[in-house]
Amino acid sequence: MPSRKIPKNHLFVTGAYASSKSDVMIGFESLLEKEYMLLLDFDPTVEKYVEQPVTLPVPGKSRRYTPDLLVTFRKDSTGHRPPAQLIEVKTTAELTRKAEDLEPKFAVAEKYATDRGWIFLKKTELDIRTQRLANLKFLRRYRNLSPAPEEEAGVLARLQVLGGTAELQSLLDMLGATPEEQAQWTPILWNLVVRNRIMFNIDREPLSSNVEVWLPGN
Repeated sequence: MPSRKIPKNHLFVTGAYASSKSDVMIGFESLLEKEYMLLLDFDPTVEKYVEQPVTLPVPGKSRRYTPDLLVTFRKDSTGHRPPAQLIEVKTTAELTRKAEDLEPKFAVAEKYATDRGWIFLKKTELDIRTQRLANLKFLRRYRNLSPAPEEEAGVLARLQVLGGTAELQSLLDMLGATPEEQAQWTPILWNLVVRNRIMFNIDREPLSSNVEVWLPGN
C-alpha cells in the first residue's frame, strides 16, 4: 500500500496506470513516470512495482521525502534475485533546478535503500524516452490479442522455413498473397513480437516492414 496518496496537480499529468504486474491501479505524478511504468510492465525480469513505497524524514527539512517507486525482480536462472530498486523519476532539468533541495533527500533514500540491500536510482528522460519506449507504445495495443494456435504455429513455421531470421515483409509475403491478406496477418505478428515469440532489436530499431525478426534462440 502506498505510504502517501498522490494529490491532483494542475501543473503535471497525474493519474493511475493499469499494470499487468499489479492487481490494483498504480498512481503516477508525471507523464515521464507513467512512461517508465510502461517499460517496467514489459520487462520480464520485473516481478512487481509499487508507487510511493515509503516516506522518509529528512534532517533539517520540515517536509519528508517519498521516492516514486519500489521495483522488485524475479529470480534468474541460477536462483539469484537481483536487489530491489528504490526509484525517483525526474527530468534532467528538475534535477538541475532543484539540486540543492533534492540532495539531502536523495542521501536519505540512498542510505535507506543500502541498509536493506536495495539500490537507490534516479531515472530521467534519457533513461526512459528511448527507442524501446517508442516501440512498446506501438506494440502494447496488440498485447491482449489471442491468435488461434494454428495461426501462431503457421507464422513460426514459415519463419523457420526462412532460416529462423528474415525481414518482416518477407514473412508477410509468405503469409499472404495480397495486401488485404497481409493486413489480416499483421496484428498477429505484432502480438507474437510483444509476447517475445518473435524477436527483434527493440532497443535500436523502429518497427517497420523491413525490420529483421527472428525466432528465439537464433
